[in-house]
Amino acid sequence: MSQAALTPESERANAWMRYAALLAVATVMLYPLLWLVAATFKTNAEIHTEIGLWPSRFDFGAYAKGWKTSTEYTFATYFLNSFAIVVPRIVVTVISCVLVAYAFARFEFFGKKLLFSIMVGTMMLPLIVLRLPQYLMFKELGWLDTYLPLILPSAFATDTFFVFMLVQFLRGIPRDMEEAAQIDGCNALQMLWHIIVPLLKPAIISVVVFQFIWTMNDFMGPLIYLASVEKYPVSLALKMSIGATEEVEWANVIAISVVALIPSLAVFFMAQRHFIEGAASSGIQG
Repeated sequence: MSQAALTPESERANAWMRYAALLAVATVMLYPLLWLVAATFKTNAEIHTEIGLWPSRFDFGAYAKGWKTSTEYTFATYFLNSFAIVVPRIVVTVISCVLVAYAFARFEFFGKKLLFSIMVGTMMLPLIVLRLPQYLMFKELGWLDTYLPLILPSAFATDTFFVFMLVQFLRGIPRDMEEAAQIDGCNALQMLWHIIVPLLKPAIISVVVFQFIWTMNDFMGPLIYLASVEKYPVSLALKMSIGATEEVEWANVIAISVVALIPSLAVFFMAQRHFIEGAASSGIQG
């Protein structure tokens, strides 16, 4: 049956079927997150024995207890520590990756293809193989138990996935405006700031969202380089809240895990439109 032969009733039925399928998939995808929120109101026995969402009580005490932690610091300290890592790392990542991507996309220089191939090849390299040499290097520099090992490497465009994504986006941007600006006397940096960066806004926002979420969720890096509890980010503080010698109040741990999700979710939803555009597109049309 052709599309033109469909009756209004058939079209409505097909639409309802699509909505039902989407609702079923959404329920399966969102159920673990909904269960996580519901578990903050449950006892240990309910968490371990029940899969349903509805708790027997609604007591927000788990959030207050989880926020206080078992140390002398509250989670406010650990959130501030996380932001002290995330914000500078995002800034240096955006600056360095935009500069390197601009060079690869717009300039011709000796060894360009070889260097770009090497950069793409490093994306296939497991990060774990770099941990030991990096640790030894930062130890010699005296940077252990500081945030520098977690921030400074990003200032040298070591996040090659972002460079590759920005290069692909730049390759889809027409050069007409840049050529006109060059005729008017703009140099390379002026063209980058006044023309390229505004056009790169969706891709830059994608970089910010990815880097924010990845850094907030990073566990191995802080575990290796940080030794002082007062410098721990949220990821380490959550692990520390799970005691090894006493019974764990899982509602408290889950409650603060839910709170830890809020910044990443907020950043994603605030930047959702630009993020999807930047992640899905390799340039602009027309």
